[in-house]
Amino acid sequence: MQKTLNFKKGVAFVIVIAMICIAFAAFAVLDNKNDSSPAADANTVITLRLNDPNMTVNGQTSEIDPGRGTTPVIVNDRTLVPIRAIIEAVGGTVDWEQNTQTTTLSYNSDAIRLTIDSTTAYLNDEASELDAAPAIINDRTMLPIRFIAESFKFTVGWDEATQTVTVTVPAGEAIRIPEASEDVPEQESINKTDDADAPVVYMTTKITPEALVAIYEKLNFTPEGNVAVKISTGEPPDSNYLRPELIKNLVQSVDGTIVECNTAYGGRRAETALHKKVAEEHGYTEIAGVDIMDEEGSLEIPVNAENATIHENYVGAHLENYDSFICLAHFKGHAMAGYGGAIKNMSIGIASSEGKGWIHSGGKSKTDNIFSGDQDKFLEAMGDATSAVIDFLDGNIVYINVMNRLSVDCDCSGHPSEPDMHDIGILASYDPVALDQACLDLIYAQKDGDGASLVNRIESRNGLHTLEHAAEIGLGNREYNLVSIDS
Repeated sequence: MQKTLNFKKGVAFVIVIAMICIAFAAFAVLDNKNDSSPAADANTVITLRLNDPNMTVNGQTSEIDPGRGTTPVIVNDRTLVPIRAIIEAVGGTVDWEQNTQTTTLSYNSDAIRLTIDSTTAYLNDEASELDAAPAIINDRTMLPIRFIAESFKFTVGWDEATQTVTVTVPAGEAIRIPEASEDVPEQESINKTDDADAPVVYMTTKITPEALVAIYEKLNFTPEGNVAVKISTGEPPDSNYLRPELIKNLVQSVDGTIVECNTAYGGRRAETALHKKVAEEHGYTEIAGVDIMDEEGSLEIPVNAENATIHENYVGAHLENYDSFICLAHFKGHAMAGYGGAIKNMSIGIASSEGKGWIHSGGKSKTDNIFSGDQDKFLEAMGDATSAVIDFLDGNIVYINVMNRLSVDCDCSGHPSEPDMHDIGILASYDPVALDQACLDLIYAQKDGDGASLVNRIESRNGLHTLEHAAEIGLGNREYNLVSIDS
């Protein structure tokens, strides 16, 4: 019996190694764009031991989950692994729904959906029973590897004496990371124009407090009355929010109030008191007042745009207290929208908790199954919601996108994937569509290089449809003049 049990552990653990092996092959592709993956030329051999944070790949030792000390563990005679680091390392994505405690793993054309403490899993919507349920251990989502690994074919060895698993991935068998532009329409290259009537997007390659103030001043915006600066406060413990030392000078120069709304997916920002504590911990209360705008509920405002998907928008009730807005967004990827920039910041970001549900569901519900609606309707609803906010504020808004820490994950992820791309700069405009389009064009210009992962995230979510619909309803123009302010 003991021998059988150990073999089960070994087989399950083997798969861990197999997955990690793929991760290293993927890193080789990303780090050596002109070289072939090692797995394409020769077998890749990986060894791993229980409760050891290190592994070897072709004799080279590395951490499984760098900096966190995470190890595979045995729970109820089954092996659980820190799946996020593995899946995202190989170019896949991991989406998390706090309300349902459900994680969705997407890789190539397959998707696996698993729920914490549930033994029912779904592979491409086909239900199966797991040997062990997923669990959260030390703030890391740990999943039983057997079900995930059955789709892959690896050679596995188990050394009982050393509790070591050896996984061999035959040459050519490593999972292929799809090209970002494969089987999807090419991004248009006509967005940048010299047309004098096109909206202007200003750009600086500097990402400093001084550069942020300079690009804002270039807009010649004169805010009226109470000024709100809309940011994301960032989900703990380790998200990529805009740091207070970067935005302090700008916020204080306009005597602005930092504004945000509660989340719809749980976490520490789902309730006002805890959200304010997060804002304090992240340093925002030291530089300005912070207002959680839906602390007193929602305000319903109309969507006046023709051909809109939603016809009402539910924003934080405190929106009424402000006369002018500076939309200060961290441009990055997003697990559901593909990317997040000015439009997301002015729609999801200003929506109350129930308003977020309304947008995510494409106007179907404010509370139930809000993350399971039609994807394109969700993307369209973001543009609709932004148009409603613009109308409500009589257009007294300017938009700034900071393109640093360009992870495939949003600031709403407390454990974001590390960026593959270098920082790009800061862009600003009066036109949110032109601004987001300019940022996307800068990403797409590197789709065959550093931008591949982010482009893949955007296209896997049909993220460009947000701008297609936004332009259709008259929110802005996808063509723009790009003007550098760098001397």
